[in-house]
Amino acid sequence: MENRKKVAFYTLGCKLNFSETSTIARNFQDEGFDRVDFEEVADIYVINTCSVTENADKQFKQVVKKAMKLNDKAFVAAVGCYAQLKPEELAAVDGVDLVLGATEKFKITDYINDLSKNDMGEVHSCEIEEADFYVGSYSIGDRTRAFLKVQDGCDYKCTYCTIPLARGISRSDALDNVLKNAFEISQQGIKEIVLTGVNIGDYGKGEFGNKKHEHTFLDLVKALDEVEGIERLRISSIEPNLLKNETIEFVSQSRTFVPHFHIPLQSGSNDVLKKMKRRYLREVYSERVSKIREVMPHACIGVDVIVGFPGETDEHFLETYNFLNELDISYLHVFTYSERDNTEAAEMDGVVPANVRAKRSKMLRGLSVKKRRAFYESQIGTNRTVLFESENKEGYIHGFTENYVKVKTPWNPELVNTLHEINLSRIDEDGSVRLEFLNIEA
Repeated sequence: MENRKKVAFYTLGCKLNFSETSTIARNFQDEGFDRVDFEEVADIYVINTCSVTENADKQFKQVVKKAMKLNDKAFVAAVGCYAQLKPEELAAVDGVDLVLGATEKFKITDYINDLSKNDMGEVHSCEIEEADFYVGSYSIGDRTRAFLKVQDGCDYKCTYCTIPLARGISRSDALDNVLKNAFEISQQGIKEIVLTGVNIGDYGKGEFGNKKHEHTFLDLVKALDEVEGIERLRISSIEPNLLKNETIEFVSQSRTFVPHFHIPLQSGSNDVLKKMKRRYLREVYSERVSKIREVMPHACIGVDVIVGFPGETDEHFLETYNFLNELDISYLHVFTYSERDNTEAAEMDGVVPANVRAKRSKMLRGLSVKKRRAFYESQIGTNRTVLFESENKEGYIHGFTENYVKVKTPWNPELVNTLHEINLSRIDEDGSVRLEFLNIEA
């Protein structure tokens, strides 16, 4: 047993990456490797990269350094979006031995025969047009929730985004396979599944880029609602033009889907939305929010927004700010625009100075704090169900209600991965809802 090699993983970026890392890790375990934490000495370190922000690129180099400090003879492999977009650049990073693109990452164990260090990283990367097959994945690690991948790739041509270049065309998992994976997750005692993908509302496009939709996103949601053993299902992020009223209505009556939506807006100015080549205008966004509020007044609604897009004037930004201020939403994820190679936006005029981008970002982050506080206050006095997570943070255990209100109570290991009905009574200084003690008879 002493000869078994140890492998460790580090994931940068989104929930989708986490689900894929988890699947790759299980492949290694099936091949006889032992998985260890990234903080431990391992024979192989696998880094799943992200290309969405400038920061993720820099983080990669830091993670490689960290691996090399732990074991300077370790074999380091890079996979994921950045590995597909800039393989040569990653291969040149000191310490990197192998770089695998979009189609190769799930076959990583086939490439690891010789663990000796390379002077220069070896690259196996496809033309992205070849990424036309689908590999299902799900993450298990955090005992309380799992990320279940249902779709990959994107056919949209948003002018700021590299994801279609990194992940290829939109394609989906077969419905039967999604249900099989969901059932497998439920058998592990996991209480919550988060659906993930690049553009999950586009679910149904065939495995080989077949544009005929076998099933729709609504079919998927209805079928998952029937899977036994799952307490909660959460939709991670869905485009406003693909979130149909029928889906909203179904979620409002569903057994397992929770009243929580995360809907990218990106800009509250129609002029900017057109330059971004988004597939809706702000009026559609307002309609979606109104529909959710009509059937689920207590729902949590999160919003992605980008500041500092080329050509975004002060007037455009104020349009966005005022639009969001008046909209009945619960929180914002604010992204500061950063130029990405091979995107249309990188060539556009009207570059917004970095200090202006930073100021706008700060204003929207402030608005997010205000929105979240108002949403939490609207929930005070209501009864909700909280699912507690597994970490002890400064003597407290945290969890989230079905509508994504963060709750904390003094640490008690017996609460981990359990659901409790509670009354939301008061908001603590850190912004979460605090319970003095919880009687656990359940």
